[in-house]
Amino acid sequence: MLNAFAQSITRPSEIKALFTYKFAPKSENIRRHRQSLTKDENKRRCYEYLNMTSRSFAAVIQELDDQLRDAVCLFYLVLRGLDTIEDDMTLDLDRKVELLRSFDKVIYEKGWTFNESGPNEKDRELLVHFDVVIEEFLKLNPKFQQVIADITKRMGNGMADYATGEHRENTSVATIADFDLYCHYVAGLVGHGLSDLFSASNLEAPEVASNTELSNNMGLFLQKTNIIRDYREDLEEGRQFWPREIWGDYADNFSDFIKPEHQDQARACLNAMVLNVLDLVPDVLSYMQQLHNQSVFNFCAIPQVMAIATLNLVFNNMDVYKRNVKIRKGEAVELILASTSMDSVVSIFRHYVHEISKKNDARDPNFINVSMAIGKIEQWITTNIPSSDANARPQSSYMTPIIICIIAVIFLAIYQNLQ
Repeated sequence: MLNAFAQSITRPSEIKALFTYKFAPKSENIRRHRQSLTKDENKRRCYEYLNMTSRSFAAVIQELDDQLRDAVCLFYLVLRGLDTIEDDMTLDLDRKVELLRSFDKVIYEKGWTFNESGPNEKDRELLVHFDVVIEEFLKLNPKFQQVIADITKRMGNGMADYATGEHRENTSVATIADFDLYCHYVAGLVGHGLSDLFSASNLEAPEVASNTELSNNMGLFLQKTNIIRDYREDLEEGRQFWPREIWGDYADNFSDFIKPEHQDQARACLNAMVLNVLDLVPDVLSYMQQLHNQSVFNFCAIPQVMAIATLNLVFNNMDVYKRNVKIRKGEAVELILASTSMDSVVSIFRHYVHEISKKNDARDPNFINVSMAIGKIEQWITTNIPSSDANARPQSSYMTPIIICIIAVIFLAIYQNLQ
């Protein structure tokens, strides 16, 4: 936490957000959820695994309304188990494919566990104790079980197809269509499943589930942004998800972009990848505009505003080729606190799109196309969100963050002296 304050020390609004987030009282949803866990040991263990596998998703899931929270938690854990099998490079390919294609049946087998994951697989413990997840899954309303099993089947088969060489060249993605299909399997289907759960819970209208293209593109926006950000990590681990159809215009080999002599081509390729993602923004905003339940809106909005902030961070940023870049924690917390209404979310998107526009260099070969993508986003906002409240990013009062910033400086100084 101290490191987060230090990173944001020159940004008073972020300091204020960190203090607010740290000391804010827990919501009523969180209080009821924690109380329910004291009465159910097995469910408590499921939420422990949720925290182990993703602290960020765990936080937003636990804020959901009671009738939806457990279903989304178990949906996440089931897909995390499936994803752990797909990611495990120590598994024999035939065994991996067998598991991927049958995982939708595994979740109905009481007592099923899996001990064959590699010793370094980070979510190995989830599969070792997967019987705990299955036991809770079988307690869900059958309509939720059906949604989770259906998405698990479709995702498992898609992952198996990819593992056996379909839709790719050796270990790389070939075309933009293949890139879209891979992201559909691993993220777009998550969007489908979540929309189905929202509607099945009656917290959202049936139309939310029926518009599958919008649901799919919600997932693609997150997944593609992460794939851009993770270039260096994936390169070092022998994975390649950027489609050759894009990067092949700028280099002969995917690893060329880390070489100093390829800097100009690397920058142009990076911005071409961002362009591919910017085209999804109108659909992302359209999806969120149709939501009515506050807990569902917050759950959907927070990852999306993080993604647009990350997309702005990676645009024209050569550090992507050196390390895994991330937005500051203070910035992330400020976004979490602001993402509670459509006007606020639109203003956040508009802010980061403007930042991208300012960094869009006329010398870049993608300059015109990036400008056109930004123009389409602005057109969507003007047409669909006429409210003046969305015209600027929300600002806090002038004096309060400055006072908090001064307090933070004093606090850090005292801490350093004590050390």
